[in-house]
Amino acid sequence: MVAKGRLTADGIETEALALIEAEGVDGFSFRGLSKRLGCEPMSLYHHYPSKAALMDALVDRVMGELPAPQPPGPWRERLNRMARDFRAMAGRRPAFFQFLALHRLNTPGGLRWLEGALTAFREAGLDEEGAARLFRAFGYYITGAALDETAGYARGPSAVAPPDGAEIARLYPAVAAAAPWFAPDQMETTFELGLGLLLDGVAARVHA
Repeated sequence: MVAKGRLTADGIETEALALIEAEGVDGFSFRGLSKRLGCEPMSLYHHYPSKAALMDALVDRVMGELPAPQPPGPWRERLNRMARDFRAMAGRRPAFFQFLALHRLNTPGGLRWLEGALTAFREAGLDEEGAARLFRAFGYYITGAALDETAGYARGPSAVAPPDGAEIARLYPAVAAAAPWFAPDQMETTFELGLGLLLDGVAARVHA
């Protein structure tokens, strides 16, 4: 908690991110944050004119924590590192990631990361269109994977009365056979498999 009368942007953002992880994005408010900080809600407006402005600052802060995929280093290593760093960030801030995943990366921190990522694709030997399209495809994968792992399928709505295991094994044998590989402890291997396939595809496009 930040002592009353000693509010700083850094302290507000730190507590805001902690509160979002504790209670979720939907319930986040200036009132709840001010209570956590031990101040009046109006005190926050001295630093941020609105909740939206604070959320933009949080996006910038979290994206700014990511190391931009800058040279030196082969393009494949840089993109591999970029994908792993992005996924790790989502794992550290799963609640906030639900907001960040759909926020335009048009804050300074977001733009810095985008610039580094697109530059890595260009330096692989792709033209502007190829770099943009493959970056988007890359983004579909790493963002989708992070969303699924942090708040996706396993945590989503379920049928009121789903078939039991015996019935699934009898009627849907392919689903039953796949179940062990859908377990949380298999996510890392699955992510690395998909990432490798993506990078192989980029390499094939470059060499073509």
